[in-house]
Amino acid sequence: MRKLLDFLVRKRHWFLFILLEIISFVLIYQNSAYQRSVWISSANVVTGHVASLSASITSYLNLREINKTLTERNGELEMQLLTLQNQMDKIYADSLSFAGFAPDSTEQHAFRFTMAKVVNNSVTHLSNYITIDKGTKDGITPDMGVVSDQGVVGIVSHVSRNFSVILPLLNPKYRLSCKVLGSNYFGSLRWNGRDARFAQLEELARHVEFQKGDTIVTSGYSSIFPPGIIVGTITDFKKQHDDNFYSLDVALATHFDTLTNVRILMNSKQDEQLRLEEEAMGNDT
Repeated sequence: MRKLLDFLVRKRHWFLFILLEIISFVLIYQNSAYQRSVWISSANVVTGHVASLSASITSYLNLREINKTLTERNGELEMQLLTLQNQMDKIYADSLSFAGFAPDSTEQHAFRFTMAKVVNNSVTHLSNYITIDKGTKDGITPDMGVVSDQGVVGIVSHVSRNFSVILPLLNPKYRLSCKVLGSNYFGSLRWNGRDARFAQLEELARHVEFQKGDTIVTSGYSSIFPPGIIVGTITDFKKQHDDNFYSLDVALATHFDTLTNVRILMNSKQDEQLRLEEEAMGNDT
């Protein structure tokens, strides 16, 4: 207590100065309309800046939730687009055969999706893998397709209760059936282990018409991906050793080094298709 009193006595002239300053500002504010207006205006400016800063911080903190909502909405729109494309293909086929059949508009697309967050990722290794925060408790099983807002990511390889490991396009072990948009001829996309921005589409028939800049999409010739999901664009091409086929360099649509959120595609008809194909192949042995 004595130290506090000694401090107050030593600094008494500063406390007196501060007190007199406060009294002066109060008198000026009360007795001068001009000074009062200046004070209020300055206070409003400061308050405005503080409010603006607070709004900016709040907006930034909400970006993650906004991004998640936009990603989910984008996935829903993509599924709706694939459904419409499927129905248009049916209508076109029926018109060619003069069947006069209109597809059931209530038919649901076989694919649905669930969102997941990337918790581990690699792009610099020869064999890269991605880990996400969804597992068996979320309905995830091996051989499910994985996409991003930009395009194809890969397939689910291993699953635990809470996590899944994805085999991405940036892994030479994985091959993806693709085609040039607007064509029904397909080839096999594979990464050569060099540049994470590019992969190679091989075994594309020589008579397929294409040019640089054309879009490469999934062929749909599997139970993993529906047709028409973007994979990338053609940047260059050359003939393979067998002149009957082309090899295309494809700039991948997905930026794997900035990947944060993905969608896992779930095909409700996948098990039925795989069982039937296994049965058919078993009969050939």
